Amino acid sequence: MRPVSGLIHELVRSSAPRQLAKWGRVTGARCVAMILRRLAMGMLLLAIATGLPAQTKPQHIVSTAPSITETLFALGVGDRVVGVSRFCNFPPEVEKLPRVGSYIKPDVEAIARLAPDLVLLQRSPSEVTERLNALHIAFIEAPQGTLEDVFTAIQLIAKAAGVPERSAGLIAQIKSSLDGIEAKAKRLPSPRVLVIVDRRQGTLTDLIAVGPNNYVNQILSIAGGNNVLAQSGLPQYPRISLETVLRENPDVIIDLSGTQETESARQASRTATLALWNQNRDLAAVRSGHVYAGTTSSLVVPGPRTPIAGQRLFDFVHGTGGSD
Repeated sequence: MRPVSGLIHELVRSSAPRQLAKWGRVTGARCVAMILRRLAMGMLLLAIATGLPAQTKPQHIVSTAPSITETLFALGVGDRVVGVSRFCNFPPEVEKLPRVGSYIKPDVEAIARLAPDLVLLQRSPSEVTERLNALHIAFIEAPQGTLEDVFTAIQLIAKAAGVPERSAGLIAQIKSSLDGIEAKAKRLPSPRVLVIVDRRQGTLTDLIAVGPNNYVNQILSIAGGNNVLAQSGLPQYPRISLETVLRENPDVIIDLSGTQETESARQASRTATLALWNQNRDLAAVRSGHVYAGTTSSLVVPGPRTPIAGQRLFDFVHGTGGSD
């Protein structure tokens, strides 16, 4: 089974510049028309979802991303989910559900076989939405990438699923938990932190780190960490070398590249990750024992488990716990 870190790898590969480059190859008029069609479909669906009686609300929902799946279950409509992405592994109930590709590349044929009355997407290629339109399958696209997007997505998903009244409570719960973590962090020093989200497995090469203006950086800041790569001009997920790590010499290193699905695999991943970093005794984080391996998907999936991610990052940043 592919590690959950594949989710991060696909997220980084599909970063905004690549998407903009793709749109740049489309003529201006066609680009505008495509955007308007996608927006119109989403707005029409939301209008229908909030105006129909309960018994006609979507009953067969397909989710194409872990964050969407977790949000549906947190909103209490998990019993209506009939298909999920290959990266979805939480809550445990999703393990038995059919898979419909990844959120970067949903399998439209697999989706159609499930006969859904609602498909929830994250940023998807235009050909996917065009094919869903051609098959008359209703869909919306939920934003992702920042903490604000988490709250917007919860509202959109709740509306589309016909339970708009449930979004406010879930959002308030997440915000309250994050406020508590932030209050604790403000009473403590703010160490300089480097977060790695992907690398060539078994080595410290091809490192991809957390830069500015993204979800992980925001949660790290709430937890009291000072991201050494949250620098103006850097991409959201910069590719760096070990030399960059040595030059920045952070107080804390958090490696999230080895997320796994089972406890035994997580333990093996933690051991291997720490052994790799411990070879670099020139790093202050290594000498002080402040290198941590995050191995569960809660740390990299923006959604209802954000407070868990915040608390785990707090523990890493402030040295109060090294296991997740």
